[in-house]
Amino acid sequence: MVNRTFMERILAEKEAEAFLEQEGLPVTERYYVTSEIEALHAAHRIGYPVCLKISSKLILHKSDVGGVKIDLRTDTEVLEAFRHIIAIPKCEEIMVQPYNTGQLLLVGIQRDATFGHTLAVGSGGIYTEIMKDASFRVCPISHHDAKLMIEELKSYPLLLGVRGESSVNLEKIHQLLLKLSHLALCYPSLRELDINPLIVQGNNVYITDARLVFD
Repeated sequence: MVNRTFMERILAEKEAEAFLEQEGLPVTERYYVTSEIEALHAAHRIGYPVCLKISSKLILHKSDVGGVKIDLRTDTEVLEAFRHIIAIPKCEEIMVQPYNTGQLLLVGIQRDATFGHTLAVGSGGIYTEIMKDASFRVCPISHHDAKLMIEELKSYPLLLGVRGESSVNLEKIHQLLLKLSHLALCYPSLRELDINPLIVQGNNVYITDARLVFD
């Protein structure tokens, strides 16, 4: 029997986001740095507030190792965060990106032996496994499917705006789901895709973390 572990190709965040960006998907602005001066230049280019995240093919759960620092608003905070993250074992680079706030979603694709590629969308962020709020469809999906997937979520009312918060542009989410469904058709060797979180903010959606697995 062939060991599939040696056949798969895993794209961690840096490669995965570059791939998705090339496919026309809305990946957030980001810079990879290895020095304090590079971190400051990236933060100034983006504009405060920013966040810093550890980048390593050997680290899948960044928060578990203390590798994520958010809402940094000064040079001093960026330098302190950089020094903390760079000292974490197996750190290769540090990503600097805007600190975007909004509703958090998870979007994923899995290739099933029976149904082929299936698309999922649900509540995202660090509480994904606790919330267990998700909707699924077999690819390819229609625009109507995309609309229903969002409306089936328990968190759907949050996207409409509650307690004075503004609603988000649902059509932007629908279009993202359609693009990902098409992506699965274009790449039959795609085994897994995880986007968590997808930040939805007003008229914008931002992919801020991703992982892909190909055969």
